Amino acid sequence: MDIQDRIRQLIELREQAKKGGGGKRISDQHNKGKLTARERIEILLDEGSFEEYDMFVTGPKVTRAVTGEKITTEDLGGAKVHGIKSGVSHFIAEDEEEGLMLIRKLLSYLPQNNLEDPFVTECDDPIDRKEDILNEIIPASPNQPYDMKEVIYAIVDYGEFLEVHRNFARNIVVGFAKFSGAPVGFVANQPNYLAGVLDIDASRKAARFVRFCDAFNIPIVTLVDVPGFLPGSAQEYGGIITHGAKLMFAYGEATVPKVTVTLRKSYGGAHCVMSSKQLRGDMNYAWPTAEIAVMGPQGAIEILEGKKLAAMEDQAERMKYTAEKEQEYITRFANPYEAARYGFIDDVIEPRNTRFRIIRALRTLGTKKEIRPLKKHSNIPL
Repeated sequence: MDIQDRIRQLIELREQAKKGGGGKRISDQHNKGKLTARERIEILLDEGSFEEYDMFVTGPKVTRAVTGEKITTEDLGGAKVHGIKSGVSHFIAEDEEEGLMLIRKLLSYLPQNNLEDPFVTECDDPIDRKEDILNEIIPASPNQPYDMKEVIYAIVDYGEFLEVHRNFARNIVVGFAKFSGAPVGFVANQPNYLAGVLDIDASRKAARFVRFCDAFNIPIVTLVDVPGFLPGSAQEYGGIITHGAKLMFAYGEATVPKVTVTLRKSYGGAHCVMSSKQLRGDMNYAWPTAEIAVMGPQGAIEILEGKKLAAMEDQAERMKYTAEKEQEYITRFANPYEAARYGFIDDVIEPRNTRFRIIRALRTLGTKKEIRPLKKHSNIPL
């Protein structure tokens, strides 16, 4: 075989490799509703930018494991199981093309590596854009829910928010957005699901996201409306204290800029772990509707005035007294001005100005440098 024959053989082998096993394999893949590896690459990457290595490597045959359970493959480890129940999967896409476009979108928020800052894009969305809807979004009743994602859409650039883990632990929202073209990571309680309480799954979900953002130099914006940690034996037996500590640890260790806005409730231990000033939050703001206290008014009055209330035989009198004491508690303790007096809040802001205040805070913190003592590694509460 002379050199020309070898070159022709090389060309043929390369063409065969590009076909991924031939026409039948490609058609079989398409019949399953799937793309080939190279078709996926063409969607994911810019045209002509992919240079292939190890083209002639072939993989081993895969055998299917048997669990011994009477369960379908989809119910055992399908996309919905990983994305909804276990939290292993961060995104669920309707098809491969949507999944690949999600990857492209996700990469637009990330730097090339952990030593670089995220890429800032041009933005003509006004920095001082006011959103009057935010002045009315908090319901009059403290027990009435609202959608925290509406707040996020209102304040970020062009209303674009890439939510991560959308279907898992829905009582907390995490994801990426931009302010004045600069990427940020969002962590926000979701009042319209389990009242926004922190439980085991929500704590793990948020903790991992905070650490991810910190690893890649992405500032963290936290929106707070949390009544506390979810009570109950299932949470206690599952180790809620340890898992809640993961979120506290993640925020405490993060050295990126951290801006926190408290919209409504921020009670007890849950207040502490949600990027509070006591947990090294850099800039902490509150809306005038914020209630920052050890616990909510109702629970506090039940404890503080329990004996007196129990001694009241008249129901109307008891309700009137309870309402008066709850209002007194709110006035004296559960309000943002009391927290600001002690330095737990940097400023109380008008809701519709939230976008401007966050952007200005992030610009102020743009050159933040925080040096920690050198050590082998920290001891995260696993």
